[in-house]
Amino acid sequence: MATLNNTEITNDSQVYRCTLKEEFKYILLPVSYSLVLVFGLALNITAMYFILFQTKHWKPSTIYMINLNVCDTLYILTLPFLIYYYADKNDWPFGELMCKLIRFLFYTNLYGSILFLSCISLHRFLGICHPMRSLYWMNGRRACLISVGIWVIVLTLQAPILYFARMRHNGKDLVCHDTTIKELFDDFLVYTSVMMFLLFVLPFGLVLVCNGLMVKKLLDPGVVREPMSQRSKQKSVKMIIIVLLTFMLCFLPFHVNRTIYYTLRYVDKHDCDIIRISNNIYKVTRPLVSLNSCIDPILYFMAGQSFRNSFKKKLSIKTDKSLSTLQ
Repeated sequence: MATLNNTEITNDSQVYRCTLKEEFKYILLPVSYSLVLVFGLALNITAMYFILFQTKHWKPSTIYMINLNVCDTLYILTLPFLIYYYADKNDWPFGELMCKLIRFLFYTNLYGSILFLSCISLHRFLGICHPMRSLYWMNGRRACLISVGIWVIVLTLQAPILYFARMRHNGKDLVCHDTTIKELFDDFLVYTSVMMFLLFVLPFGLVLVCNGLMVKKLLDPGVVREPMSQRSKQKSVKMIIIVLLTFMLCFLPFHVNRTIYYTLRYVDKHDCDIIRISNNIYKVTRPLVSLNSCIDPILYFMAGQSFRNSFKKKLSIKTDKSLSTLQ
């Protein structure tokens, strides 16, 4: 079989028993990724500006948030390549190195976001349920060390994507796999299963436990009587809702449907219509993962008091200038 820079030259009919029918993604993915690019980039740049230039005192949650912001921004900057690729109907013109990098950044953003959101939930949990103990654990130095550790873990565990991500000729088109080639699929399935357990199932379980205990604590009538607790309670409720929404809407459907689709492809004995339906559902959930890049900044906007104060101050200054101009 001819090869060019590790690029397999085959046809889908020669590789897979079932030929997938996914023409809908050539509209769905470019449109959804374009929306995420526009709104996600605007929201993340705005959040980054307020975090870097308007936040005087960096709390541990601020440190986790800026790392989450960087993670999302790096991913959003890869979307123009995917928009062009899917709009051109799976014909990748950017070379194999860029193919590997784009797929690597997708999973780095995915699991980086999950881990940093988990840190935010854990941080909030300690502050609400164990306020005295949190004085030892909740400080900027520890948050920086934890953030560095998360980046090291994510980058190390996602490095195999640079090996699995391959290109393949399908007729005249050059496909950049979002999985891998058929010959490596069994190994890829084991790898992704382990990654899903370590970087999604365990953090998701932690988030559910932390948020469940926080809800129980916030429902305690004694908490409401404490000074300033009502504003803190409202802030905590907002964060719980946004974090759970992100996991339930963006991460959970993707992982569940991807697992089903990968399993069906691995067994490869089911009716092709079932595999096609599973693949279509899986493709629909991919943009949902990207949506987390738009939801994450809202977590800062709604929960960050410094942002609201800065925004109100700037709005007040602009209003005063407008009134003085009219007088």
